[in-house]
Parts: sequence; structure tokens; C-alpha cells
Amino acid sequence: MTMSDDDILAPRRSRSGSSRTTSSGAGARGPIIDQDGREVRPETLEQGFREFRFELGKDNPFAGSPFGNLTREQRIARVEAIAKLLDVAFILPGTNIRYGIDGLIGLIPVVGDIITTAISLWLVREARALGAPWYVTGRMLGNVALDGVVGLVPFAGDAFDVMFRANMRNVRLLRHWLDKQPRL
Repeated sequence: MTMSDDDILAPRRSRSGSSRTTSSGAGARGPIIDQDGREVRPETLEQGFREFRFELGKDNPFAGSPFGNLTREQRIARVEAIAKLLDVAFILPGTNIRYGIDGLIGLIPVVGDIITTAISLWLVREARALGAPWYVTGRMLGNVALDGVVGLVPFAGDAFDVMFRANMRNVRLLRHWLDKQPRL
């Protein structure tokens, strides 16, 4: 017995004249079939959707921030790690010259320097969030500006990026200020 296209697209009508519906409501067109060809009861679907949800309340440690609620020490460690990645992550083979992703991305004209300057500015913003005063963040911004402007010069600017290491200087400024602060 083969089915016509009409039987596939529209459910068969029972003898009473009403279309076959599932228990999920009058608007259902037919049974729900899983990938193995078995019928799925609507109750199990509703239960599955209730179990699948995101908790974004206050009790969730990752609510509102993609990095979670970090302690002061964790923020400082993150700033230091990013600065090291940007400025001194690699060693030029056969020499003692250290360079980072800042020097590599900076090889892309203009766009690379904009990207690395934006990351450096984010580090300054983190320092400000850690409570660094304006005179410290002002010096940090000066380092970033100098690194960004000179970095725009092809090749010579990239060599300057490798030697100047603005992000490591900024972490040193932040550390120096933090060491002077009383411990709570």
C-alpha cells in the first residue's frame, strides 16, 4: 500500500471527520518523528525545553561578564599575561631579541597597528578599573600613543614596537603603583 502526496502532506481524517491531533493542542498537524523514525510524545519535548535554559541570575558566577567575577589578583595576572603575549612571548631564533604578537600583527599596514593599539588601550582601561590614578593611566596612555604613532611607520615602526614594549612598560607602571598601595 503506497501513500499519496495528499496523505503525506495532510493527516488522515478519522471516521468522525476530525483530523488526527496529538495531545499538544488542536493546531498540531501530526505526530512528531525523531531521526530514527520513532514517534516522540509532546510531553517529553516540553520537559526537555524546560531543562534546557540558561541561568543568568545573581547566583551564577559568570552572569553579566564573559570573564566571570575576577578577583583583583586575577585581573592583575590577566593584564600581565596579555602584556607578555603582546610584547615578549617569542624569541627571535639565534638571538636574545624577544618580540610578541604586537610586532607580528603590526606588520599588517595600518590595520595591525590599530588592532594592537586597541588591545593596549584595553589594558589601560583595566588598570583604571583596578583603581590606578589618572597620573599613572596618563603615562600609560602616553606609552600607548607613542607606540601607536611610531608603529604606523612601515618596518621602522615595527622595530620600534619590538624594542619599546609599551605594554610591558605599562604593566611595570601599574605594578609600581600597586606595590605602594597599602594591603587590605
